[in-house]
Amino acid sequence: MTAVGDVFSGWPCATWLAGCRESRKIVLIVVAIALLLDNMLLTTVVPIIPDFLYTIRHPGGTFYGTEDLGAPLANASTGNTSFISETSREALAEAARNRQKELKIAKHKDLADENVEVGVMFASKAFVQLLANPFVGPLTNRIGYSIPMFCGFIIMFMSTIIFAFGRSYGVLFVARALQGIGSSCSSVSGMGMLAEHFPDDKERGNAMGVALGGLALGVLIGPPFGGLMYQFVGKTVPFLILACLALGDGLLQLLVLRPAIVRTEADAPSLKALLMDPYIIVAAGAITFANMGIAMLEPSLPIYMMDKMEAEKWELGAAFLPASISYLVGTNVFGPLGHRIGRWLAAMIGLIVIGICLLCIPMATNITHLIIPNAGLGFAIGMVDSSMMPQLGYLVDIRHAAVYGSVYAIGDVAFCLGFAIGPAMSGTLVKNIGFPWMLVGIAVINFIYAPALLMLRDPPAKEEDKSLILGEKSSVRYVNYKNEDEDE
Repeated sequence: MTAVGDVFSGWPCATWLAGCRESRKIVLIVVAIALLLDNMLLTTVVPIIPDFLYTIRHPGGTFYGTEDLGAPLANASTGNTSFISETSREALAEAARNRQKELKIAKHKDLADENVEVGVMFASKAFVQLLANPFVGPLTNRIGYSIPMFCGFIIMFMSTIIFAFGRSYGVLFVARALQGIGSSCSSVSGMGMLAEHFPDDKERGNAMGVALGGLALGVLIGPPFGGLMYQFVGKTVPFLILACLALGDGLLQLLVLRPAIVRTEADAPSLKALLMDPYIIVAAGAITFANMGIAMLEPSLPIYMMDKMEAEKWELGAAFLPASISYLVGTNVFGPLGHRIGRWLAAMIGLIVIGICLLCIPMATNITHLIIPNAGLGFAIGMVDSSMMPQLGYLVDIRHAAVYGSVYAIGDVAFCLGFAIGPAMSGTLVKNIGFPWMLVGIAVINFIYAPALLMLRDPPAKEEDKSLILGEKSSVRYVNYKNEDEDE
């Protein structure tokens, strides 16, 4: 079948493009950029959506209430109402103070109710991605990785445009859910492509660390980019910029990957066989629980800051900046280091550190207090992700067949479970037990799950591989014995 990218075969740069297509580094760059843009869109909405929804529901009011009683209160307290009696001035001041208290209570109730809606919207992307992964994984086994990845770009572009011009909860909900299908295509295809192009376990860990660094960079740029752009130029512009970047990524895929059907010779392991493998399930579970905490924070922390810290719009995005920077560092450090010290150990330590950081976050009373726990949280999540993603590929190599679409569909399902369950539950949990106790609960879950990673310390290979290894050793012994006999 003719590849889509063959339309550029007559161009003067065709020779250079052909060289790029043979380069594993270029493939790695393409995957990293796709993950960067996908996660930049994922997190750009974090500081925008809570305030945007609050604003469209209170169109005639201020950010923190439906009316401004600051001026009357100031006039009453400074005595500028000399034309009325002292008793009247005191009564006016008391009425203004009471009204401000009422507005604050009303605002708190509105934000508590909004927690649920924002959480459900944020979770919709992960739920749709969760449903799409079991179809995308086997599809990549049949037709290769390039076409599903290009489809992911197209869907992401459509989602971004809807975000730019959507003005209601329902439309924005559709945009967020649609992004889940595009993310499934990009994530499963990207990780499978890297596993295929980097068969050596150490090189694969390094490559996936770089790709997850692209993901981390998207998470890093998204919240402050969204918060600053939203405050100074409005909601539409940041999404139009992302749409233009997505077009560039689509052109790069078209030139370098040349989307075409590529059939694999090896028989791919079934999803059922992989899901029945306890070692794969343990690795996937670590990804789920590691990401569930930050997923709960995405919809709830901005609202908590609006309620308790009276944070500015730009601060709602900036609060996630330490976590994003440290995640970028963690993925690049533990890509190669995890292979050296043991990926199981890196992930186990990561889960423990995540739990500790989650316990510290509710103690913050202003944005500066969030820096250290959020930074530790991001670094620890990077430890787990950069260790367990290549571990999934290694487990498939030694226990199944070296076809990676289905196992990275499972890995992406694990990731999505964290980002589906976390936001969906966070609103209800915050409303019923409070923000601090919600984080205590997920911290305890991380502590309990961490020892399960001891199972991955030395996972056994499948019986056929053991027999093959023993057979090769026997053949070597036979040759050695034969040579010794000939020498005698």
